[in-house]
Amino acid sequence: MTKTFEIAVFEGDGIGPEITAPTVEILKRMAEASPDYALTFTDVPAGAAHYAKTGESFPASSMETAKRADAILLSAMGLPDVRYPDGTEISPQIDLRKALTLFAGVRPVTVKAGQRTPLALPEGKEIDFVLIRESTEGLFFTQGKGEVSENEARETLLITRDISEKLFRFTFELAAARKAQGRGKGRVTCVDKANVFRAFAYFRSLFDAEAANHPDLKADHAYVDATALWMVQKPWEFDVMVTENMFGDILSDLGAGLMGGLGLAPSADIGLEHAVFQPCHGSAPDIAGQGVANPLAMILSAAMMLDWLGIQHDVPAMIADGNRLREAVEDVVARGEVLTRDLGGKAGTKEAASAVLDTLFVA
Repeated sequence: MTKTFEIAVFEGDGIGPEITAPTVEILKRMAEASPDYALTFTDVPAGAAHYAKTGESFPASSMETAKRADAILLSAMGLPDVRYPDGTEISPQIDLRKALTLFAGVRPVTVKAGQRTPLALPEGKEIDFVLIRESTEGLFFTQGKGEVSENEARETLLITRDISEKLFRFTFELAAARKAQGRGKGRVTCVDKANVFRAFAYFRSLFDAEAANHPDLKADHAYVDATALWMVQKPWEFDVMVTENMFGDILSDLGAGLMGGLGLAPSADIGLEHAVFQPCHGSAPDIAGQGVANPLAMILSAAMMLDWLGIQHDVPAMIADGNRLREAVEDVVARGEVLTRDLGGKAGTKEAASAVLDTLFVA
């Protein structure tokens, strides 16, 4: 029996609508070609442009749609000139993380042979690791609620047992799955600053407790500053890394840099019941409407969505299609013939998306 899944689609701000449309079209084509699953798409209003028009950044009805949907596809959000009265940016993605307890921010970093990268990779080396960022607490815990006076400002970092145990369980399960697929070494690295902060020593202790439940996997630790160095010097040695919210925010951009930019950086924010899939890059209002935005991070995020839905609902065809879509993007990038200008090419948004679609469906 064909299973039908509802996808809540937030088209985003700036270049968001331009990269969302071809991504949804690719997903429709893939679903139409499969006898095993079907997809329906519900457009959901939210974001900075919506706030500028209505005074409301995230309508309650939009949150209800997101909660009801089987998965959430969220495009680039925010505009630098549109802010709340306190000066902070409109960030529906953070609202979703907190409202739906999306504790695991998954940021894959992949550089295949032949792909352009700022690094001079040794012969035969490829990069394929996943950074998992806790996405609901850490240094983001008091976002919008920090204490500010004339002479000082304070924010609170929070690490809880409840969220950390869920996070580490998810991390080790992902590492085991990657190892079973032949993609990973079965290694999990806890990235922290446990030598300075008691909160991170606590974070590490909870990691070690979960590691003891997975004797078939290798568990180790690294300080965040050393990790930043090693991500440049020897990124091919990493498999799965897990870290606090702010550290993950910073290191995920470094990971994107290894791939050549945020235009190739997908992400997922995953909880026990819900998940959001979104490109890591911003809304780039300076190029909005020109048809030159890179859609590949959005398309890769959609591939992650298919994979997650397939795992959650036991639909192997969706897992296979998620892998097919990811590999199609990787093939387009490795060939280097149809690249957007942020990747050193001249292709527009539609041309880059069409190249992926052709790779999927043209023999």
